[in-house]
Amino acid sequence: MSLTVLANVSTPPAGYAPPSIEEFFYDPILLDGSPFAINRIVLIMLLMTGLLCLVFGLGFRKAQVVPRGLQNVMEMGTDFVHTQISDEVIGHKDSKRFTPYLTALFFFILAMNITSIIPGLNIPVNGLAALPLLLAVITWVIYNFQGAKSQGLGHYVKGSLFPPGIPKPIYLLVTPIELISTFVLRPVTLFIRLLANMIAGHLILGLFFSASTYLFLGFQDGRWWTAFFGIGSFLGAVVFTFFEALVAVLQAYIFTLLTAVYLAGSLEPEH
Repeated sequence: MSLTVLANVSTPPAGYAPPSIEEFFYDPILLDGSPFAINRIVLIMLLMTGLLCLVFGLGFRKAQVVPRGLQNVMEMGTDFVHTQISDEVIGHKDSKRFTPYLTALFFFILAMNITSIIPGLNIPVNGLAALPLLLAVITWVIYNFQGAKSQGLGHYVKGSLFPPGIPKPIYLLVTPIELISTFVLRPVTLFIRLLANMIAGHLILGLFFSASTYLFLGFQDGRWWTAFFGIGSFLGAVVFTFFEALVAVLQAYIFTLLTAVYLAGSLEPEH
């Protein structure tokens, strides 16, 4: 009896298809069968990349000493990355070298996240593994390259794996942990954090909006009373839309901040 009840509860109503991970996979639209196949996700990524370049180009095309309009907005954004992330974490001495990368990283991730709530797009580009993984690998390469360049390869590896001030027998425990943490887990956690948050946010929004539609249209099957529940579901969708916008900004900030932290750690030798 209990098994029958559980089966009925867990089975979605007829005609209702809840959102699933399959929503992130689309058939190719152009160049099908080639390594350069283009589907809906790729088109959205190209669109947002072009839009991002256009906004920055227009914002700084005729830069004025006293910024106004779009230039003022763009300067506020770039200044936030420069002062609150680059200068704050890396330090004024080295921040100028890395501010362009950190700024590009922040706004690129934000643009690829915010597509989850843009009508007509409604899916985050960073909800697919390829782009978050690529960004994590690029960050991994940059901070390791800069560490080897500034300290010397041998000194950088030694400082990373054998922190000074620790009794030598403890290195048997510390060195494997440092190896995994510095050279393996950092890019993995960057990748998983961004990917998982954007997937979860999209599925939650998809669940609320699709449930709202199903509940509002219930009267067609004689279930007019479901419209009352549809109101609650729709209000939940609106609330989570604003929450997803916050998550999009927060994940761009966290990814950029951790990149700055890793860069700062690679530039300064352990004492």
